[in-house]
Amino acid sequence: MKLPSTLGELMASGWPLERLRRSVVEEARDNLARRLAAGEDLFPGVYGYEETVIPALVRAILAQQHFILLGLRGQAKTRILRSLTRLLDPELPALDTPLRDHPLAPVSPEGRRLLAEAGDDAPLVWLTPEDRYVEKLATPDVTVADLIGELDPIRAAQRGRGLSDLEAVHYGLIPHANRGIFAINELPDLPARVQVALFNVLEEGDVQVRGFPLRLPLDVWLVFSANPEDYTSRGRIVTPLKDRIDAEIRTHYPRSLEAGMRITRAEARLPEGVQIPQFVVRAVERVAFLARRDPRVDPTSGVSQRLPIALLEQVAAGAEARALARGEAPPLARPRDVYGGLPAITGKLELEYEGELVGAETLARELVARAFAEEWGERPGLEAVAAWFGEGRVLELPEPAAEAWAQVQRHEALAALAARLAEGEGAALRVAWAEFALEALVGRGVLRRDDRGYQSAPHREEDADRETLPP
Repeated sequence: MKLPSTLGELMASGWPLERLRRSVVEEARDNLARRLAAGEDLFPGVYGYEETVIPALVRAILAQQHFILLGLRGQAKTRILRSLTRLLDPELPALDTPLRDHPLAPVSPEGRRLLAEAGDDAPLVWLTPEDRYVEKLATPDVTVADLIGELDPIRAAQRGRGLSDLEAVHYGLIPHANRGIFAINELPDLPARVQVALFNVLEEGDVQVRGFPLRLPLDVWLVFSANPEDYTSRGRIVTPLKDRIDAEIRTHYPRSLEAGMRITRAEARLPEGVQIPQFVVRAVERVAFLARRDPRVDPTSGVSQRLPIALLEQVAAGAEARALARGEAPPLARPRDVYGGLPAITGKLELEYEGELVGAETLARELVARAFAEEWGERPGLEAVAAWFGEGRVLELPEPAAEAWAQVQRHEALAALAARLAEGEGAALRVAWAEFALEALVGRGVLRRDDRGYQSAPHREEDADRETLPP
Protein backbone atom coordinates (compact mmCIF):
# COMPACT_ATOMS: atom_id res chain seq x y z
CA MET A 1 0.00 0.00 0.00
CA LYS A 2 1.37 3.38 -1.04
CA LEU A 3 1.66 5.80 1.86
CA PRO A 4 0.28 9.36 1.53
CA SER A 5 2.85 11.90 0.37
CA THR A 6 1.07 15.11 1.40
CA LEU A 7 -0.95 16.27 4.37
CA GLY A 8 -4.13 16.35 2.32
CA GLU A 9 -3.63 12.77 1.14
CA LEU A 10 -3.04 11.71 4.74
CA MET A 11 -6.27 13.31 5.93
CA ALA A 12 -8.25 11.60 3.17
CA SER A 13 -6.54 8.21 3.36
CA GLY A 14 -8.21 6.84 6.44
CA TRP A 15 -4.85 6.41 8.15
CA PRO A 16 -5.56 6.25 11.94
CA LEU A 17 -4.96 9.86 12.93
CA GLU A 18 -5.54 9.03 16.60
CA ARG A 19 -2.02 7.59 16.62
CA LEU A 20 -0.73 11.12 16.11
CA ARG A 21 -2.23 12.22 19.41
CA ARG A 22 0.17 10.06 21.39
CA SER A 23 3.58 11.13 22.63
CA VAL A 24 6.50 8.79 21.95
CA VAL A 25 6.38 7.40 25.50
CA GLU A 26 2.64 6.78 25.17
CA GLU A 27 3.28 5.03 21.87
CA ALA A 28 5.93 2.81 23.47
CA ARG A 29 3.62 2.10 26.39
CA ASP A 30 0.76 1.03 24.10
CA ASN A 31 2.96 -1.23 22.01
CA LEU A 32 4.57 -2.77 25.10
CA ALA A 33 1.15 -3.45 26.61
CA ARG A 34 0.08 -5.18 23.40
CA ARG A 35 3.23 -7.32 23.33
CA LEU A 36 2.82 -8.24 26.99
CA ALA A 37 -0.79 -9.31 26.44
CA ALA A 38 0.25 -11.39 23.42
CA GLY A 39 3.09 -13.07 25.35
CA GLU A 40 5.73 -11.89 22.86
CA ASP A 41 9.46 -11.72 23.57
CA LEU A 42 9.98 -8.10 24.61
CA PHE A 43 13.75 -7.89 24.17
CA PRO A 44 14.98 -10.62 21.81
CA GLY A 45 18.63 -11.50 22.22
CA VAL A 46 18.81 -10.19 25.79
CA TYR A 47 19.32 -13.14 28.15
CA GLY A 48 19.73 -13.52 31.89
CA TYR A 49 17.56 -10.50 32.77
CA GLU A 50 14.17 -12.21 32.73
CA GLU A 51 13.62 -11.87 36.49
CA THR A 52 15.56 -8.67 37.15
CA VAL A 53 16.21 -6.01 34.52
CA ILE A 54 13.34 -6.70 32.12
CA PRO A 55 10.59 -6.40 34.79
CA ALA A 56 12.14 -3.07 35.87
CA LEU A 57 12.19 -1.91 32.24
CA VAL A 58 8.56 -2.91 31.80
CA ARG A 59 7.53 -0.86 34.83
CA ALA A 60 9.49 2.19 33.64
CA ILE A 61 8.02 2.01 30.15
CA LEU A 62 4.45 1.50 31.35
CA ALA A 63 4.98 4.47 33.67
CA GLN A 64 6.16 6.53 30.65
CA GLN A 65 9.45 7.39 32.32
CA HIS A 66 12.90 8.51 31.24
CA PHE A 67 15.38 6.00 32.67
CA ILE A 68 19.06 5.16 33.00
CA LEU A 69 20.74 1.75 32.87
CA LEU A 70 23.54 1.45 35.40
CA GLY A 71 26.06 -1.34 34.94
CA LEU A 72 29.60 -2.35 34.15
CA ARG A 73 31.00 -2.95 30.69
CA GLY A 74 29.56 -5.75 28.60
CA GLN A 75 26.15 -5.94 30.31
CA ALA A 76 24.02 -5.32 27.18
CA LYS A 77 23.09 -1.75 28.15
CA THR A 78 23.47 -0.35 24.64
CA ARG A 79 21.71 -3.36 23.13
CA ILE A 80 18.73 -2.79 25.40
CA LEU A 81 18.55 0.90 24.51
CA ARG A 82 18.69 0.14 20.80
CA SER A 83 16.02 -2.53 21.12
CA LEU A 84 13.54 0.11 22.37
CA THR A 85 12.83 0.84 18.70
CA ARG A 86 10.79 -2.39 18.70
CA LEU A 87 8.23 -0.50 20.79
CA LEU A 88 7.72 2.18 18.13
CA ASP A 89 5.13 2.05 15.33
CA PRO A 90 6.36 0.66 12.00
CA GLU A 91 5.81 4.00 10.29
CA LEU A 92 4.97 7.53 11.36
CA PRO A 93 4.16 10.56 9.17
CA ALA A 94 6.13 13.77 9.63
CA LEU A 95 6.56 17.09 7.87
CA ASP A 96 9.71 17.30 5.77
CA THR A 97 11.53 19.61 8.21
CA PRO A 98 14.76 19.28 10.21
CA LEU A 99 12.79 18.39 13.37
CA ARG A 100 10.47 15.88 11.67
CA ASP A 101 7.52 17.92 12.84
CA HIS A 102 4.10 16.58 13.74
CA PRO A 103 2.03 17.10 10.55
CA LEU A 104 -0.83 18.74 12.47
CA ALA A 105 1.05 20.47 15.29
CA PRO A 106 4.59 21.45 14.23
CA VAL A 107 6.91 22.82 16.92
CA SER A 108 9.66 24.33 14.78
CA PRO A 109 9.43 27.71 12.99
CA GLU A 110 10.14 25.89 9.71
CA GLY A 111 7.30 23.48 10.29
CA ARG A 112 4.80 26.21 11.15
CA ARG A 113 5.81 28.21 8.07
CA LEU A 114 5.56 25.14 5.82
CA LEU A 115 2.09 24.34 7.09
CA ALA A 116 0.94 27.95 6.70
CA GLU A 117 2.27 28.24 3.14
CA ALA A 118 1.52 24.80 1.71
CA GLY A 119 -1.55 23.72 3.67
CA ASP A 120 -2.82 20.35 2.44
CA ASP A 121 0.01 20.21 -0.09
CA ALA A 122 2.65 20.15 2.67
CA PRO A 123 4.98 17.22 1.82
CA LEU A 124 5.29 14.32 4.23
CA VAL A 125 8.03 11.86 5.02
CA TRP A 126 7.46 8.52 6.70
CA LEU A 127 9.72 7.59 9.59
CA THR A 128 10.73 4.04 10.42
CA PRO A 129 11.60 3.05 14.02
CA GLU A 130 15.29 3.18 13.12
CA ASP A 131 14.86 6.74 11.79
CA ARG A 132 13.51 7.73 15.19
CA TYR A 133 16.45 6.52 17.26
CA VAL A 134 19.42 8.83 17.86
CA GLU A 135 22.40 7.77 19.98
CA LYS A 136 25.37 9.67 21.34
CA LEU A 137 28.42 8.40 23.21
CA ALA A 138 29.22 10.99 25.87
CA THR A 139 32.76 12.33 25.75
CA PRO A 140 34.39 15.32 27.49
CA ASP A 141 34.48 17.30 24.23
CA VAL A 142 30.71 17.24 23.67
CA THR A 143 29.25 20.76 23.75
CA VAL A 144 25.82 22.24 24.40
CA ALA A 145 25.69 23.11 20.71
CA ASP A 146 26.18 19.44 19.81
CA LEU A 147 23.15 18.38 21.83
CA ILE A 148 20.87 21.45 21.78
CA GLY A 149 22.01 23.63 18.89
CA GLU A 150 23.39 27.06 18.08
CA LEU A 151 22.65 30.07 15.92
CA ASP A 152 24.12 29.91 12.44
CA PRO A 153 25.32 33.46 11.64
CA ILE A 154 25.72 32.69 7.92
CA ARG A 155 22.14 31.48 7.64
CA ALA A 156 20.97 34.49 9.67
CA ALA A 157 22.82 36.87 7.32
CA GLN A 158 21.40 35.16 4.25
CA ARG A 159 17.89 35.53 5.59
CA GLY A 160 18.56 39.17 6.55
CA ARG A 161 16.63 39.04 9.81
CA GLY A 162 19.47 39.18 12.33
CA LEU A 163 20.56 36.79 15.05
CA SER A 164 17.09 36.71 16.62
CA ASP A 165 15.78 34.73 13.61
CA LEU A 166 14.78 31.35 15.01
CA GLU A 167 14.97 29.78 11.55
CA ALA A 168 18.71 30.52 11.65
CA VAL A 169 19.18 27.96 14.42
CA HIS A 170 21.35 24.94 13.66
CA TYR A 171 19.70 22.25 15.76
CA GLY A 172 21.64 19.70 17.77
CA LEU A 173 21.06 15.99 18.23
CA ILE A 174 18.22 16.20 20.76
CA PRO A 175 15.93 18.39 18.61
CA HIS A 176 16.72 16.12 15.66
CA ALA A 177 15.44 13.22 17.77
CA ASN A 178 12.03 14.92 18.07
CA ARG A 179 9.20 12.33 18.10
CA GLY A 180 11.73 9.61 18.80
CA ILE A 181 14.26 8.21 21.26
CA PHE A 182 17.50 9.91 22.23
CA ALA A 183 20.06 7.73 24.02
CA ILE A 184 23.24 8.92 25.73
CA ASN A 185 25.80 6.28 26.63
CA GLU A 186 28.17 6.90 29.56
CA LEU A 187 26.20 9.96 30.70
CA PRO A 188 28.63 11.12 33.46
CA ASP A 189 31.33 11.67 30.82
CA LEU A 190 29.44 14.72 29.59
CA PRO A 191 30.92 18.02 30.86
CA ALA A 192 28.96 19.50 33.78
CA ARG A 193 27.67 22.44 31.73
CA VAL A 194 26.23 20.03 29.15
CA GLN A 195 24.58 17.98 31.88
CA VAL A 196 22.98 21.16 33.20
CA ALA A 197 21.62 21.88 29.72
CA LEU A 198 19.62 18.64 29.96
CA PHE A 199 17.66 19.83 33.02
CA ASN A 200 14.97 21.68 31.12
CA VAL A 201 14.89 19.19 28.27
CA LEU A 202 13.90 16.52 30.78
CA GLU A 203 11.37 18.68 32.60
CA GLU A 204 9.90 21.52 30.55
CA GLY A 205 11.19 21.21 27.00
CA ASP A 206 12.63 24.73 27.28
CA VAL A 207 16.04 25.35 25.74
CA GLN A 208 18.23 28.41 25.19
CA VAL A 209 20.42 28.88 22.14
CA ARG A 210 23.23 31.38 22.68
CA GLY A 211 21.13 33.42 25.07
CA PHE A 212 17.98 33.49 22.92
CA PRO A 213 15.01 31.77 24.54
CA LEU A 214 13.64 29.15 22.18
CA ARG A 215 10.50 27.38 23.26
CA LEU A 216 10.53 23.92 21.75
CA PRO A 217 8.05 21.49 23.30
CA LEU A 218 10.00 18.51 22.02
CA ASP A 219 8.54 15.04 22.15
CA VAL A 220 11.65 13.02 23.00
CA TRP A 221 12.08 9.91 25.11
CA LEU A 222 15.43 10.33 26.86
CA VAL A 223 17.26 7.18 27.97
CA PHE A 224 20.79 6.84 29.31
CA SER A 225 23.49 4.41 30.39
CA ALA A 226 26.35 4.83 32.86
CA ASN A 227 28.91 3.06 35.02
CA PRO A 228 27.71 2.98 38.65
CA GLU A 229 31.09 4.18 39.89
CA ASP A 230 30.69 7.46 37.99
CA TYR A 231 27.00 7.90 38.67
CA THR A 232 27.41 9.23 42.22
CA SER A 233 28.00 12.59 43.88
CA ARG A 234 31.64 11.48 44.26
CA GLY A 235 31.80 10.69 40.54
CA ARG A 236 31.20 12.97 37.56
CA ILE A 237 27.43 13.24 37.55
CA VAL A 238 25.65 16.51 38.35
CA THR A 239 23.30 15.41 41.11
CA PRO A 240 20.27 17.57 40.11
CA LEU A 241 20.33 15.71 36.79
CA LYS A 242 20.00 12.41 38.68
CA ASP A 243 16.87 13.79 40.33
CA ARG A 244 15.28 14.50 36.94
CA ILE A 245 15.79 10.96 35.59
CA ASP A 246 12.72 8.99 36.59
CA ALA A 247 14.07 5.45 36.97
CA GLU A 248 17.48 3.93 37.71
CA ILE A 249 17.76 0.33 36.52
CA ARG A 250 20.74 -1.83 37.50
CA THR A 251 22.12 -4.33 35.04
CA HIS A 252 24.40 -7.24 36.00
CA TYR A 253 26.52 -10.03 34.62
CA PRO A 254 24.94 -13.49 34.14
CA ARG A 255 24.19 -15.02 37.50
CA SER A 256 24.41 -18.62 36.37
CA LEU A 257 26.77 -20.49 34.11
CA GLU A 258 23.84 -21.56 31.91
CA ALA A 259 22.72 -17.95 31.37
CA GLY A 260 26.26 -16.93 30.48
CA MET A 261 26.66 -19.80 28.01
CA ARG A 262 23.36 -18.89 26.38
CA ILE A 263 24.61 -15.35 25.77
CA THR A 264 28.01 -16.54 24.57
CA ARG A 265 26.58 -19.10 22.17
CA ALA A 266 24.15 -16.53 20.76
CA GLU A 267 26.83 -13.88 20.19
CA ALA A 268 29.93 -15.88 19.22
CA ARG A 269 30.75 -16.12 15.51
CA LEU A 270 31.75 -19.76 15.22
CA PRO A 271 33.00 -21.48 12.03
CA GLU A 272 30.54 -23.95 10.61
CA GLY A 273 31.32 -27.58 11.36
CA VAL A 274 33.64 -27.04 14.32
CA GLN A 275 32.73 -29.29 17.24
CA ILE A 276 33.26 -27.91 20.74
CA PRO A 277 32.74 -30.36 23.61
CA GLN A 278 30.38 -29.12 26.28
CA PHE A 279 33.07 -29.25 28.96
CA VAL A 280 35.19 -26.85 26.88
CA VAL A 281 32.25 -24.46 26.43
CA ARG A 282 31.56 -24.53 30.16
CA ALA A 283 35.23 -24.01 31.03
CA VAL A 284 35.36 -20.98 28.73
CA GLU A 285 32.40 -19.45 30.57
CA ARG A 286 33.94 -20.25 33.94
CA VAL A 287 37.00 -18.19 33.03
CA ALA A 288 34.81 -15.07 33.03
CA PHE A 289 33.06 -16.05 36.27
CA LEU A 290 36.38 -16.67 38.01
CA ALA A 291 37.88 -13.42 36.72
CA ARG A 292 34.93 -11.43 38.11
CA ARG A 293 35.58 -12.93 41.54
CA ASP A 294 39.36 -12.72 41.53
CA PRO A 295 40.63 -9.99 43.88
CA ARG A 296 43.48 -9.23 41.47
CA VAL A 297 40.97 -8.01 38.86
CA ASP A 298 39.53 -4.50 39.27
CA PRO A 299 35.86 -4.98 40.29
CA THR A 300 34.88 -1.42 39.32
CA SER A 301 35.83 -2.09 35.70
CA GLY A 302 34.18 -5.48 35.56
CA VAL A 303 34.87 -8.38 33.23
CA SER A 304 32.81 -7.99 30.11
CA GLN A 305 30.68 -10.78 28.69
CA ARG A 306 32.70 -10.11 25.57
CA LEU A 307 35.54 -12.09 27.18
CA PRO A 308 33.92 -15.56 26.93
CA ILE A 309 32.46 -14.63 23.53
CA ALA A 310 35.86 -13.72 22.11
CA LEU A 311 37.51 -16.66 23.87
CA LEU A 312 35.05 -19.18 22.44
CA GLU A 313 35.65 -17.74 18.97
CA GLN A 314 39.39 -18.18 19.48
CA VAL A 315 38.89 -21.77 20.66
CA ALA A 316 36.86 -22.61 17.56
CA ALA A 317 39.42 -20.90 15.32
CA GLY A 318 42.24 -22.88 16.93
CA ALA A 319 40.42 -26.16 16.30
CA GLU A 320 39.73 -25.17 12.70
CA ALA A 321 43.37 -24.19 12.09
CA ARG A 322 44.61 -27.53 13.48
CA ALA A 323 42.13 -29.48 11.36
CA LEU A 324 43.14 -27.63 8.20
CA ALA A 325 46.86 -28.03 8.87
CA ARG A 326 46.71 -31.69 9.96
CA GLY A 327 43.93 -32.93 7.71
CA GLU A 328 41.70 -33.83 10.66
CA ALA A 329 37.98 -33.85 10.12
CA PRO A 330 35.73 -32.75 11.61
CA PRO A 331 37.52 -29.98 13.57
CA LEU A 332 37.21 -30.64 17.30
CA ALA A 333 38.23 -28.22 20.04
CA ARG A 334 40.47 -29.38 22.89
CA PRO A 335 41.48 -27.72 26.19
CA ARG A 336 44.78 -26.69 24.63
CA ASP A 337 42.78 -24.37 22.34
CA VAL A 338 41.60 -22.40 25.36
CA TYR A 339 45.22 -21.56 26.15
CA GLY A 340 45.65 -20.60 22.53
CA GLY A 341 42.93 -18.01 23.10
CA LEU A 342 44.76 -16.16 25.88
CA PRO A 343 44.84 -12.92 23.81
CA ALA A 344 41.06 -12.83 24.14
CA ILE A 345 41.45 -12.79 27.93
CA THR A 346 44.42 -10.54 28.66
CA GLY A 347 43.07 -7.51 26.84
CA LYS A 348 39.81 -7.61 28.77
CA LEU A 349 41.21 -7.67 32.32
CA GLU A 350 41.79 -4.45 34.25
CA LEU A 351 44.19 -5.50 37.01
CA GLU A 352 44.68 -4.30 40.55
CA TYR A 353 48.24 -3.78 41.83
CA GLU A 354 48.52 -7.45 42.88
CA GLY A 355 47.43 -8.50 39.41
CA GLU A 356 49.98 -6.24 37.77
CA LEU A 357 52.69 -7.93 39.83
CA VAL A 358 51.64 -11.33 38.50
CA GLY A 359 51.05 -10.17 34.93
CA ALA A 360 47.98 -10.49 32.73
CA GLU A 361 49.13 -13.59 30.85
CA THR A 362 50.15 -15.50 33.97
CA LEU A 363 46.85 -14.63 35.62
CA ALA A 364 44.93 -15.66 32.49
CA ARG A 365 46.68 -19.04 32.44
CA GLU A 366 45.82 -19.55 36.08
CA LEU A 367 42.17 -18.67 35.44
CA VAL A 368 41.98 -21.19 32.59
CA ALA A 369 43.50 -23.97 34.70
CA ARG A 370 41.17 -23.21 37.61
CA ALA A 371 38.22 -23.20 35.22
CA PHE A 372 39.02 -26.73 34.06
CA ALA A 373 39.54 -27.88 37.65
CA GLU A 374 36.18 -26.56 38.73
CA GLU A 375 34.45 -27.89 35.64
CA TRP A 376 35.80 -31.37 36.42
CA GLY A 377 34.05 -31.10 39.77
CA GLU A 378 33.40 -34.43 41.47
CA ARG A 379 34.06 -36.68 38.50
CA PRO A 380 36.12 -39.68 39.66
CA GLY A 381 39.40 -40.95 38.26
CA LEU A 382 41.92 -38.17 38.85
CA GLU A 383 43.73 -39.90 41.72
CA ALA A 384 44.93 -42.76 39.53
CA VAL A 385 45.94 -40.31 36.81
CA ALA A 386 47.97 -38.21 39.27
CA ALA A 387 49.67 -41.26 40.79
CA TRP A 388 51.31 -42.12 37.45
CA PHE A 389 53.30 -38.88 37.60
CA GLY A 390 54.57 -39.60 41.09
CA GLU A 391 57.71 -41.32 39.84
CA GLY A 392 58.89 -38.30 37.89
CA ARG A 393 57.21 -39.26 34.63
CA VAL A 394 56.45 -36.59 32.01
CA LEU A 395 53.65 -36.78 29.44
CA GLU A 396 53.75 -34.62 26.33
CA LEU A 397 50.71 -34.46 24.06
CA PRO A 398 51.49 -33.44 20.46
CA GLU A 399 49.00 -31.40 18.47
CA PRO A 400 47.86 -34.09 15.97
CA ALA A 401 45.11 -36.16 17.59
CA ALA A 402 46.46 -39.55 16.47
CA GLU A 403 49.95 -38.84 17.82
CA ALA A 404 48.50 -37.40 21.03
CA TRP A 405 46.37 -40.50 21.60
CA ALA A 406 49.42 -42.70 21.13
CA GLN A 407 51.11 -40.77 23.95
CA VAL A 408 48.01 -40.99 26.17
CA GLN A 409 48.06 -44.77 25.82
CA ARG A 410 51.42 -44.81 27.63
CA HIS A 411 49.37 -43.80 30.69
CA GLU A 412 46.96 -46.71 31.20
CA ALA A 413 44.78 -45.01 33.82
CA LEU A 414 44.44 -41.83 31.72
CA ALA A 415 43.69 -43.77 28.53
CA ALA A 416 41.02 -45.86 30.28
CA LEU A 417 39.44 -42.76 31.84
CA ALA A 418 39.39 -40.86 28.52
CA ALA A 419 37.98 -43.82 26.59
CA ARG A 420 35.20 -44.29 29.16
CA LEU A 421 34.25 -40.59 29.16
CA ALA A 422 34.39 -40.33 25.35
CA GLU A 423 31.84 -43.15 25.16
CA GLY A 424 33.33 -44.91 22.16
CA GLU A 425 34.04 -41.79 20.09
CA GLY A 426 37.22 -41.34 18.04
CA ALA A 427 40.75 -40.46 19.04
CA ALA A 428 40.23 -36.68 18.84
CA LEU A 429 37.50 -36.68 21.51
CA ARG A 430 39.42 -39.17 23.66
CA VAL A 431 42.44 -36.83 23.54
CA ALA A 432 40.21 -33.90 24.46
CA TRP A 433 38.95 -35.76 27.53
CA ALA A 434 42.52 -36.75 28.45
CA GLU A 435 43.64 -33.12 28.22
CA PHE A 436 40.63 -32.13 30.31
CA ALA A 437 41.69 -34.51 33.09
CA LEU A 438 45.27 -33.30 32.97
CA GLU A 439 44.25 -29.63 33.01
CA ALA A 440 41.97 -30.32 35.99
CA LEU A 441 45.01 -31.62 37.85
CA VAL A 442 46.97 -28.53 36.80
CA GLY A 443 44.20 -26.33 38.16
CA ARG A 444 44.28 -28.22 41.46
CA GLY A 445 48.03 -27.73 41.74
CA VAL A 446 48.80 -31.45 41.42
CA LEU A 447 50.46 -31.17 38.01
CA ARG A 448 52.20 -28.43 36.12
CA ARG A 449 52.49 -27.97 32.39
CA ASP A 450 55.50 -26.49 30.64
CA ASP A 451 57.37 -26.92 27.37
CA ARG A 452 58.30 -30.50 28.29
CA GLY A 453 54.71 -31.52 28.94
CA TYR A 454 52.71 -32.48 32.03
CA GLN A 455 54.59 -33.46 35.18
CA SER A 456 54.18 -33.39 38.95
CA ALA A 457 54.03 -29.93 40.45
CA PRO A 458 56.35 -29.02 43.32
CA HIS A 459 54.53 -29.06 46.65
CA ARG A 460 53.11 -25.69 47.65
CA GLU A 461 50.71 -24.38 50.26
CA GLU A 462 47.24 -23.99 48.77
CA ASP A 463 44.91 -21.14 49.62
CA ALA A 464 42.19 -22.93 51.56
CA ASP A 465 39.84 -19.98 51.21
CA ARG A 466 39.95 -19.82 47.40
CA GLU A 467 36.40 -19.41 46.11
CA THR A 468 35.14 -22.03 43.68
CA LEU A 469 32.10 -22.39 41.50
CA PRO A 470 29.70 -25.30 41.89
CA PRO A 471 30.24 -28.20 39.45
